[in-house]
Amino acid sequence: MRITLRLIVSLIVVVVFVAIVSAWFNVRQEKIKLYEEVTSRSALLADSFQESVRNNLTAKNYSGVQRLADKFQSQKQLEGVAIYDPAGTRIISSSALTPLLAVHKETVEASLKDGQDKAGTYAMANKKMFLYPLSVTLDGGEIVRIVLFTNVSYIDYDLFKIWKRTLLRLLAQMILISIVTLVVVRWTFVDPITQMAEWMKNLRIGDAHGHAPPIKGDIFAPLAKEATTLATNLQAARRSAQNEARLRQEGESLWTPERLKEHIKIKMEGRPLFVVSNREPYMHIKEGKDIRTIVPAGGLVTALDPIMRAAGGTWVAHGSGEADFEVTDAKNRIQVPPDEPAYSLRRVPLSKEQEDGYYYGFSNEGIWPLCHIAHVRPIFRKEDWQYYYDVNKKFAETVLEEIADVKEPCVLIQDYHFTLLPGMIKAVRPDTRVAVFWHIPWPNPETFGICPWQKELVMGLLGADLIGFQTQFYCNNFLDTVDRTIESRIDWEHFSAQKEGHVTMVKPFPISVDFQRPDKEAKALAEKPELKSVLKEMGLKAEYVGVGVDRIDYTKGMLERVKAVERFLEKYPEYVNKFTFIQLGAPSRTHIPQYHRFLAELHAEVDRVNWKFKAKDWKAIVFLEKHHDHKEITKFYKIADTCLVTSLHDGMNLVAKEFVAARDDNSGVLILSRFAGASRELKDALIVNPYDIEQMADAIYYSLTMPKVEIEERMTRMRHDLHENNIYKWAANLTDELMKLRMDDFKLTSV
Repeated sequence: MRITLRLIVSLIVVVVFVAIVSAWFNVRQEKIKLYEEVTSRSALLADSFQESVRNNLTAKNYSGVQRLADKFQSQKQLEGVAIYDPAGTRIISSSALTPLLAVHKETVEASLKDGQDKAGTYAMANKKMFLYPLSVTLDGGEIVRIVLFTNVSYIDYDLFKIWKRTLLRLLAQMILISIVTLVVVRWTFVDPITQMAEWMKNLRIGDAHGHAPPIKGDIFAPLAKEATTLATNLQAARRSAQNEARLRQEGESLWTPERLKEHIKIKMEGRPLFVVSNREPYMHIKEGKDIRTIVPAGGLVTALDPIMRAAGGTWVAHGSGEADFEVTDAKNRIQVPPDEPAYSLRRVPLSKEQEDGYYYGFSNEGIWPLCHIAHVRPIFRKEDWQYYYDVNKKFAETVLEEIADVKEPCVLIQDYHFTLLPGMIKAVRPDTRVAVFWHIPWPNPETFGICPWQKELVMGLLGADLIGFQTQFYCNNFLDTVDRTIESRIDWEHFSAQKEGHVTMVKPFPISVDFQRPDKEAKALAEKPELKSVLKEMGLKAEYVGVGVDRIDYTKGMLERVKAVERFLEKYPEYVNKFTFIQLGAPSRTHIPQYHRFLAELHAEVDRVNWKFKAKDWKAIVFLEKHHDHKEITKFYKIADTCLVTSLHDGMNLVAKEFVAARDDNSGVLILSRFAGASRELKDALIVNPYDIEQMADAIYYSLTMPKVEIEERMTRMRHDLHENNIYKWAANLTDELMKLRMDDFKLTSV
């Protein structure tokens, strides 16, 4: 109330000040205007009077002058006229004016004393008189002075009325300002703040529903945004605490961001974590004149960003966004995430030639098809290898700069883009603990032997203290490759390779997802998605929906998936006009010819199948080719009856785990390729061979006809496993192994 009163008083003071100053200027201008009118009128009358006066006075016709003087007193506001000789003696005056002049003789004489024709205002008999003198030279050379007397008392009255009107308007404004201010403050501030306080109270005691606060509008937008983030974090922390308490009762413990943060802090003794990858977790792009932050598609970002949020440190990555270096500091660093900065992102600039040779060339036309065995011939060029070497060296220099002041730093290198990086870092900083996580499959030695630089790649990787793969099978393949490629000592009992006194441990670390993230994003949706409303947005109708979410890549089995949907509709025609498959595809590596050809073939197959089963308000397959954010993807996960993950060869494929994490209703069926690493863990999925189109078609049918009880049992078990083995546990296991390897390494090398 005090604030409202102060606001009203302040507004009234300002309005009163402005009104009074404005009225004063108005009155002043009006006064000048009225006196100018009186002066002009007096001058006009004096000019018209003087000719008659001159002739009559020259002829000594005083009676004629008197008649003229009496006639002039009938003019508006004109009290009369008088004629004085040079000595100031009155000769003639208007009859009505004569008594007044007799009383105020001294006043008139004083106004004429200096002999100048100077108009002025004087008080005479409770009146305010305006005296206008005019000198007239008679024919004989004698000079007389005509004085016009005008009553200007009305001017003061007119000015008084202006002040009166101003004050009355001011009073009305003060009342209106008070009322409007009270209403606006109540509606705009008091009520929203009261609602916000009540919402925060409910949030504190755990009764708040949803994350969005009940305040809207531009004024409270920043507060609402921060309050939403606070609510999300608080509720997530509360859920984590509840789960932690529940699991503690069961003799178990759930890995959460908070627990991982403390774990890493203890294990690493407060040292920061350094992550290196080609893809950056946050990218800046231009939208008109604005710069927008986006999260690139891909499992690597999905898996590692939660870890870096929990652990802190620095993420070194290729700055590929068009506006990336417009928002960084002089060292190409920026704090991320934008809303809640938790770690530093160090961007490395690459030229177009370097990106083409290192990334599109050697990495994705060479190593990628080599490791995935997806029947696409790998291409190795000498110039691509040189760019690959140069970029690895450039990243090594950047990492060494970041870890320069850190004792025994920990560096976690991601994937096949940096096989040379571990050895380069170790050569300069042997005290660095280096781990490599290989996200994609590792082929058998015969297949890997196709690469002309296999020895250099293996030697580079063996610079690491720890190499992690998605499955034990890939660990076995790697050690076989090492054994066949270089002279080394392979310890199959401990799964390690020793080369030149340095020991590299090789272990499986099946990567996972942040189990709570899809759940958070589902709750963040404006409303729970419904099948009909989502399909209506696309102009379609269907009773059942299947979904696929992939980066557009020939290893993901997308063509096989389209053929499986076609075969399903052929074998089970009762689902025509009832089942729609929605494929979300994120464009990827569009610079590579093989990807161009694959995308064209995929579009052609989708169009062919849709034409084959053409119907009004229905499509067999909907292909949404664009980058989708996590909230959009979660919406499709929530409405799908079945999710198809049909990779021809995949290290893990986190889409399968994201789908399971999003299904908090314990519904939905996962159809999963046996060639994806996730099939080793998600055993309650329908495991299929993506090359067997008949089997996949039958799996789609079974997913739609499976008893509800069985669906819930399968999904419940998968969600429980995923809940326990989340991304934070993966990071903790990897950190544990990395931190204890130094002691094992010392023992082995000292023997």
